[in-house]
Amino acid sequence: MAHQDKIMIQGLRQNNLKNISLEIPKEKIVVFTGVSGSGKSSIVFDTIAAESQRQMNETYSAWIRGRLPKYEKPKVDKIENLSASVIVDQSRLGGNARSTVGTISDMYASLRLLFSRIGEPYVGTASYFSFNDPNGMCPECSGIGKVMTVDVESRLDPEKTWNEGMADLPAFHPGNWYWKQYAEAAIFPLDKKWKDFTQTERNRLLYGADNPGGQRLSKKVEGVSNYLNKMLINRDTSNLKEASVKRLMTLVSERECPCCHGKRLNEKTLSCKVAGYNINELCEMEFSRLVEVLKTIHDPRAATIVDTLVSSLTRMIDIGLPYLSMNRESSTLSGGEAQRLKLVRYMGSSLTGLTYIFDEPSTGMHPRDVYRMTNLLKDLRDRGNTVLVVEHDRDVISIADEVIDVGPLAGRDGGEILFQGSYEALLSSGTLTGNAMKQKQTIRENPRIPKEFLPIRGACVHNLKNVSVDIPLGVLTVVTGVAGSGKSSLIRDVFAKQYADRVILVDQSPITATGRSTPATFLGFFDAIRKEMGAQCHTDPAIFSFNSKGACPVCGGRGVIVTELVFMDPVVTQCESCGGRRYSREALSYTYRGKTIEEILALPAKEAFEFFAGCPKIQKYLRALITVGLGYLSLGQPTSTLSGGERQRLKLAKYLDEKGNIYVLDEPTTGLHGADVRRIMALLESIVDKGNTVIVIEHNTDVMKQADYIIDIGPDGGSSGGQVVFTGTVREMLENSDGITAEYLRKDK
Repeated sequence: MAHQDKIMIQGLRQNNLKNISLEIPKEKIVVFTGVSGSGKSSIVFDTIAAESQRQMNETYSAWIRGRLPKYEKPKVDKIENLSASVIVDQSRLGGNARSTVGTISDMYASLRLLFSRIGEPYVGTASYFSFNDPNGMCPECSGIGKVMTVDVESRLDPEKTWNEGMADLPAFHPGNWYWKQYAEAAIFPLDKKWKDFTQTERNRLLYGADNPGGQRLSKKVEGVSNYLNKMLINRDTSNLKEASVKRLMTLVSERECPCCHGKRLNEKTLSCKVAGYNINELCEMEFSRLVEVLKTIHDPRAATIVDTLVSSLTRMIDIGLPYLSMNRESSTLSGGEAQRLKLVRYMGSSLTGLTYIFDEPSTGMHPRDVYRMTNLLKDLRDRGNTVLVVEHDRDVISIADEVIDVGPLAGRDGGEILFQGSYEALLSSGTLTGNAMKQKQTIRENPRIPKEFLPIRGACVHNLKNVSVDIPLGVLTVVTGVAGSGKSSLIRDVFAKQYADRVILVDQSPITATGRSTPATFLGFFDAIRKEMGAQCHTDPAIFSFNSKGACPVCGGRGVIVTELVFMDPVVTQCESCGGRRYSREALSYTYRGKTIEEILALPAKEAFEFFAGCPKIQKYLRALITVGLGYLSLGQPTSTLSGGERQRLKLAKYLDEKGNIYVLDEPTTGLHGADVRRIMALLESIVDKGNTVIVIEHNTDVMKQADYIIDIGPDGGSSGGQVVFTGTVREMLENSDGITAEYLRKDK
């Protein structure tokens, strides 16, 4: 292989990497393996992706560079032969209320073009079919499909008069300025109870006029309802306290637009049809149905557009997303769905010679769909691209042209290249990954017997078809089914809400909106550390908090300075005073057992456990972190930087010693190495043994095999799902079920 056919890396010391050198073949599928925290992401994302993006950005003008994200130069002696990289990660597809699967995938643009070209009756150009354009949007909701309403009447006491304080709203309490304006205008009776008001009197109080939208009777009175709409819907909250806004926002509710009924478009646009359907009806269809309809269109004027749409939709279906529709809001997609949607978008690209970087593309995928996704990875490679994948799933690792195993363990015990070669050679390499790939999980032969059941009756959320099922207590239950079958709808949206007082949802959602949360603050042992240090150093424990007395006076304990720019994104720079350390000089002048508070927060949980020997209160929490497989996390790492799987395990650490609870976990093996999957399963077993119930939504066959009880939802995804296909033990499933999950479980025996 010629020299330039490889990415050459020399002397890489990024994060925990131990001065490694590496040659990565180009135009191949290269999979990086190793336990969580071993250094895989440091090589792939923090080095190759970051340096590629950084060098690409340097080719742009200064004005454009100012608008692009900043990438730090990785700690490496030399990198050669990088090509432009495309990162296909699991970050959620954000976007606002106007962002849908159709707009994000560009398929909606093609559909609009189709309607403008062959739609009957002719309405206008493609812009007339956009709910983001004044020509196409519903005038009532401005193309959002929903309207916000304020429930004013719930704050008007029917038994009180205006003078007695009828309106329980901050601005309208007796004696307040607004209250006085209304009292002085006297356009409605001030000593009459609300329940006795006539309709005209009610309108005058609510709208300042005899009818809603009518002529105002007094300049001083805009009406309580109009006032709240201005404050809460149009968000002119500048003169209200934050607490008041929070309290008032409980009055705001979202409902379907009464004009377009959620269709987002105006009547004229919706009158135009193709193949007997208007554009909204096509956007509501699941992709599998939409393809069938598009294939019936044989108008030569639309041939190219139809071909483009059909090929895009076919890729969506092939990757296991047949149940999505174009109208699905992008913010409601899971991380795995978002990643697959991005992947399909790139599959339509005619660029070659790129480096595509994937972060665990099998996440959230049923084994049935993983092979479809691996076919797309092969397709990308065959078009002359380099495909780098960080992955734990055996089915993905096995298609690699080359596997690079990083380890041996996590954090400071990782950061070395243990193996590089073929998948077959990995199996006999003796590494933790090689051994985990070889091991086969056996099926549980003596399952626990459920003590009792909690019933769900007639569940119809999303695609669930009037589902009734009994959820067992006191055992480990695994809920399975292909993506989109209705597993999460049944367990998260129905069961967890119905039994909200008993269920603890341990999911992968972000832990807090602020950047100040860390494992130490989240689990609550930071207080104990500060007290311990305060006692030893004979000072106020608050000096060791970067949210309190110990904060750097310049950045307020943030570690960064945020400069707000009026027309541009804010600029974030490291605080020069503390160098990003968050603490004041005084706080860092104290040491405990030879370490400052900053150095203590930088300790991984595993090392901190030994450091705090003799402090059982602190060690209890550190033991929990180690037990859930997060021994490599430092105590002060911002929780906002954790992966979904890490966040879930951190939440689990909080509940380890409790009894009598029902825990619901959504794909707890996400981001876990094969060796760690066994550890987390042993942990869940111990939680059940303590007298708890554990319900796991999962695709991993190794997890299914260890279940006491399985509930399989299907038979497929979307409209083809939403039914209970099987309930019972694993052994019964293998013997009696003909569902997709049972088929893959038999293959994996």
